[in-house]
Formats: sequence, C-alpha cells, structure tokens
Amino acid sequence: MADFTSALYLGLRHASAGLPPWAALTRGQPAALAEPAGAEAAAAALARLQGLAAATLLPSTLHLFWDLLRQLARETRSALLLDAGAYPILHWSAEGAAAAGAVVRRFPHHDSAALEQLARGALREGLRPVVVCDGFCPGCNRPAPLAAYARIAGEGGGTLVLDDTQALGILGRAPTADCPFGHGGGGSPGWQGVAGAHIAVGASLAKGFGAPLAALSGSQALVERFLGGSETRLHCSPPSSAALAAARQALALGARFGELWRARLLRLVLRLRETMAQAGLEAVGRLPFPVQSFVSRQGPELAPLLWRRLHAGGVRALLTRGCQGLAPRLTFIVTARHRQPQIDRIAQLLARAGHAAAPFASLTHAIH
Repeated sequence: MADFTSALYLGLRHASAGLPPWAALTRGQPAALAEPAGAEAAAAALARLQGLAAATLLPSTLHLFWDLLRQLARETRSALLLDAGAYPILHWSAEGAAAAGAVVRRFPHHDSAALEQLARGALREGLRPVVVCDGFCPGCNRPAPLAAYARIAGEGGGTLVLDDTQALGILGRAPTADCPFGHGGGGSPGWQGVAGAHIAVGASLAKGFGAPLAALSGSQALVERFLGGSETRLHCSPPSSAALAAARQALALGARFGELWRARLLRLVLRLRETMAQAGLEAVGRLPFPVQSFVSRQGPELAPLLWRRLHAGGVRALLTRGCQGLAPRLTFIVTARHRQPQIDRIAQLLARAGHAAAPFASLTHAIH
C-alpha cells in the first residue's frame, strides 16, 4: 500500500530504539513549577532556527493558543480578529477566549482589506487588534499575506498571532524559483521576510519534525509574559520525556540533513503535480507544498470515484474540501520517505481508469 495520508513531511518517525533513554516519562510536576529535562535547550534551538529571540514548549497547540489568546485579551482591551479559514484549533481557542469575555471577530480568508476595516473599527472602540491566522493554508495551498497582517496589527499597537504548524520544517528564508521552500525550515516569517517584536509564532512540531509537542516563539518579553500568566503550564502536564527526546533529535537531524530532505521532497511533489496534470487533473495552488489537492474539469463527482479506484489499486489518498468547504478534491500528502515508483503508481491507476482519454461516463462504468 502506497500511503499518501501521513503528515510527517520530512519522514521523521523517532523509533524508541533511536532515541536516548529517559528515567521517567514524566516527573509529575507542572512546567510552571519545574521545566522537564531538556525542554529549555530544545526551545532555545527552535528559536534559533526560527530566527526569534525566545521560545517555550507546551504539549500541543491547543494548550498554547487556549492560553495565549486569553492572555492577550486580558492584558489590554483587545479584539481578536480571526481569519475565517484558519485551522480549527485557532477557532476553538478563540471561542474559549470569547467565553472568558474577549471580543472575537472574523474576516474572510486571506482578505487583508477586510482585516484592515475590522482593525480600524476595533481601534475606534478603544480595542487593540490581535490578528490570528495560519502562516500557510494547505487547503488552498497559499500563504497568508503576513506582511499586511503584521503591519495592520503593529499600527494598532496589537499583536500578530500565527499558527505556523504547516510551514515549520518546510519553508524557510530566501526562497527562489529553483528553491521554492527556501532554506533552513524556520517557517513562514523567514520565508516571507516578516519580522517584529509584536509577532507571536505558535507551532506544533508533530508534522515537519515528527515530535508531538508545540512551541510558542517570539520576543523575549512576549515569551516571559506568557510564562508568567500561563494556566495550562500550571494545570496540565508538560511535554513528556519521549516527546522532548524526539524534538531534540529532530532539530539536530534537521540541521544536518534538512536541506537534502527538502530537496528530495520538492522533486517528489513536482513529479506528482506533473503526473496529475498529464491525467487531466488540475492542482489547487502553485506552490509544491507537501499537501497537494487536485480537481477535475469534468466535475466534483469525479474525485470520490478516483479515490475509490486508487484505494482499490493500493494507493491511499484523501478526500478533502479545503479551507472553505468546497467540493471534494483528491488530496495527497507527500513525505521525504516516498519513492518515485509510488508516484508513478498513481499515474498507472489513473491511466487504467481511462481518466486521461475516456469520457466521464466511461470512467464511471469502469470504476463501478
């Protein structure tokens, strides 16, 4: 079975035999009382990778954003301005902040003009804008307009809160046409050349680095304020020793081999896009990001049919609706562990289905 459903983009798996040993999975103490062994070193290494001053680790992005949005809303009279297409965890966290009395308003996905209008309205009410979004959206295969978002937040004396889970480990500084991922894998701010003390970056390491924990990164002052007011660091368990060991290993390996892994990943994704184009399927978006979705000009009914055909032929893919609930699309998640013959297998199955040449009625008959 060729599996294109795993989001371990760089292929890091962290088998137990490959990790250094630990004396206990957890010490039974909250992070607010004592940081787990190795947490501060791992956080510092991640901050350096991102080009940011400081970082701290948490069990997940839900812990992180639940705390952070409530804190920002409490510190000053603020309005949380949330990109409507953001990942559900940001919506859940904003709803938690709203239950605690925060003002939450949403704007259309990646619409900086609508955001600017909301921010101006918030300022007239005496509220500072806290802009909340994803750095990169795999649903539409587009980056958020971070320069505009950061400017709007900064001009209002507010904060840009960024969930950079998708980009961390993949996108990095100084991208070019030949190297669209850029270098280093530090994430969206470096990839877009956006910086500022008013930017807070939250990200899970579970995708790019294969380690199930999250980090909040930003200025020293922002991280220290978060540490001083975090409720999840007081009432929830910190990341486990196993997760911390995986994070430290991933960061070390990424520093040595990350450029090679990303180059391999790029070649595989480009091969997939070429394969699908030859089969008459159109890619969503232009960036060769590891998550690739495809639509057919023959209509939305085709995606489920092709998905079943691929599954019957030993290829696991996904049916998704994207960030705006559109018609089903055929989606593949490519990792650095995939091989070219697995990509070519997709082409073989589509050719057998007759998609490239046969009319839609013939394809339906062949599949059923």
